[in-house]
Amino acid sequence: MKTRHTRETLTDDLKNLGVELGDTLFIHSSFKSLGPVEGGAGTVISALEDTVGREGLILMPSFNLVEGRDMRARTWNVETTPSTVGWLTEAFRQMPDTYRSDHYSHSVAARGKGAKAFVDTHLSREGYNSPWDREPWGKTYGTHSPMQKAYQNGGKLLMIGVDYHTSTYVHFVEVLYWDELLKQNPGTPYPALDRPRLGAFWDEAGSLKHGLLGNASCRLFRIQQYIRTLLREVNGNPAPYLRPRA
Repeated sequence: MKTRHTRETLTDDLKNLGVELGDTLFIHSSFKSLGPVEGGAGTVISALEDTVGREGLILMPSFNLVEGRDMRARTWNVETTPSTVGWLTEAFRQMPDTYRSDHYSHSVAARGKGAKAFVDTHLSREGYNSPWDREPWGKTYGTHSPMQKAYQNGGKLLMIGVDYHTSTYVHFVEVLYWDELLKQNPGTPYPALDRPRLGAFWDEAGSLKHGLLGNASCRLFRIQQYIRTLLREVNGNPAPYLRPRA
């Protein structure tokens, strides 16, 4: 008989992994990787809330990555468009008192202290440019975007049962790298980076914790250190990480 994970066992797992009271936690996840969970996705979210406490903030991507950017823009509704990046993220964004940023493709959902204010500013057009920027929406990875705010505010990245293909923060590395390239040559095309190769580099060079949440293999690390380490590596040694342009 398979062990069914509970709110209490998952909370213990999260604490053992290094999640702390007051954390701002950005989460990529595979719900099925957790194994049998008593109470389903709601139990996982409750365990996350118990672990970060009342002063903590939980963030999940609630991206709308249907085929084609025009289709994403035409079908986007901040209240009803489903998240396309996993069942846990879709359950999370539907919960009462979860707030979702208004961005047609790269919205982020939040629960916890200051959640509404954290995501309400995604319509701002201040900050770095990216290929996903599209009016009337704000800068995808701009100054007031949820992903940059989590980076600036000392957030942690929790990867639950997923590999670096899911690491959307590599796009933020691309955005920062592109900004530096544009200062040298305004015509430089956007640099797409190889997420698995950068992930393998980070696993060797970075400071991260490994552990289990239920049955899921997890990684936990600080977003600032991740971004700065990858950016430094790409600046100094770009060739292995640049993907060929289509």
